[in-house]
Amino acid sequence: MEQATPDPERLWQPAPLEPLSHPDAGLESMVGEETKGARDEGPGDGTMTENNFSLKKIEISVSEAEKRTGRNAMNMQETYTAYLIETRSVEHNDGQSVLTDSLWRRYSEFELLRNYLLVYYPHIVVPPLPEKRAEFVWHKLSADNMDPDFVERRRIGLENFLLRVASHPILCRDKIFYLFLTQEGNWKETVNETGFQLKADSRLKALNATFRVKNPDKRFIELKHYSDELQSVISHLLRVRARVADRLYGVYKVHGNYGRVFSEWSAIEKEMGDGLQSAGHHMDVYASSIDDILEDEEHYADQLKEYLFYAEALRAVCRKHELMQYDLEMAAQDLASKKQQCEELATGTVRTFSLKGMTTKLFGQETPEQREARIKMLEEQIKEGEQQLKSKNLEGREFVRNAWADIERFKEQKNHDLKEALISYAVMQISMCKKRACARLAVSNLSLEPYYSSDVSPPSVHHPGIFSLGFQVGHGHE
Repeated sequence: MEQATPDPERLWQPAPLEPLSHPDAGLESMVGEETKGARDEGPGDGTMTENNFSLKKIEISVSEAEKRTGRNAMNMQETYTAYLIETRSVEHNDGQSVLTDSLWRRYSEFELLRNYLLVYYPHIVVPPLPEKRAEFVWHKLSADNMDPDFVERRRIGLENFLLRVASHPILCRDKIFYLFLTQEGNWKETVNETGFQLKADSRLKALNATFRVKNPDKRFIELKHYSDELQSVISHLLRVRARVADRLYGVYKVHGNYGRVFSEWSAIEKEMGDGLQSAGHHMDVYASSIDDILEDEEHYADQLKEYLFYAEALRAVCRKHELMQYDLEMAAQDLASKKQQCEELATGTVRTFSLKGMTTKLFGQETPEQREARIKMLEEQIKEGEQQLKSKNLEGREFVRNAWADIERFKEQKNHDLKEALISYAVMQISMCKKRACARLAVSNLSLEPYYSSDVSPPSVHHPGIFSLGFQVGHGHE
């Protein structure tokens, strides 16, 4: 494969992206007159054109999750969660609205869809699915994949996955994706009929290519390193966040104990009763606010997890490129070997040790007719090998061009999403700190007011009393 320029940030100007191959017949039989004659006349014969796709502006949502019990492939009873997908065409060009369609899908069907997209669109950074089991949990969160809170977060993640695919300029036109949204029965059979499992690259083959490729593209090496660093940094951030959430939760709940103590204390104090009662109320409100705070934080943690899983999608593109590069190098090596054999037969000289050379020495030279037949066969194989090498070169260049274009699209999306998420998280933290400061000020004013209205001396500011202890502990985690 032709070596690309070393600049990893170079912007390519690719031809319209299309899948390398596609087994499906198209969309006409599926959507009838609405999509008739609206297909690309190129290699992507299972996709809709952009003009046709603009006719169908579809709203997609995963509106609810439902716990079900059924039989698996082993005829054993199992409990699983099904998700309701609702789609609605907003408006056609003629102004007619369309009713909402809905169907139920299991998480395993989402996995099947994504595996299909990975095989038929290897040059695309395919959006990841949300976690199947909870990761980076802290003590208040359950690691059970049937926990209602976890199921709700996964529902949001699955909806986000569908919206990511639907907003992609290439994946949104795929027939199997459209059927996933609209055809409940026999969808699995339709996917399996594409034979995508047979086209999937084995992990052993990919690992072999990683270690044996001789001329890897520097940009994809840098991309692989970047994906590893992205995964490492986000994983560390999520682990730290889980530990902080544990400690913060404990600090807030300690203030709930203070609220109970103040309420009991107010019953035996006449002059300070009202102030202590108000202080206890503010402490209770302060302690209960942590649940909403950490629930909001979990939303931002899920956004980070999405890009944690995107790192594996980037590595999948790199692995495919390594496989194509390895196949290209093997084809070039095989062609060079056949040319050398042909030259040796034509000149009658053997440059390297070979089993054929030893056989010739032991049993004598071939007849001229046999030599001519072998030369003719090798020449045909060389001609086929040159065509194959040329085809692999063109396919490799097309893959690099299309893959790098999609990687640039992904970078823009990532920068926008993470910037927006981190800004929103900072705003949430600022708002949370302001609320805490106001609550502490209110508690201090209410509880110390009796001291200043009587002859009783207030506690020393240097004394590690209840208020100062609560402020110091809380402040340490802000």
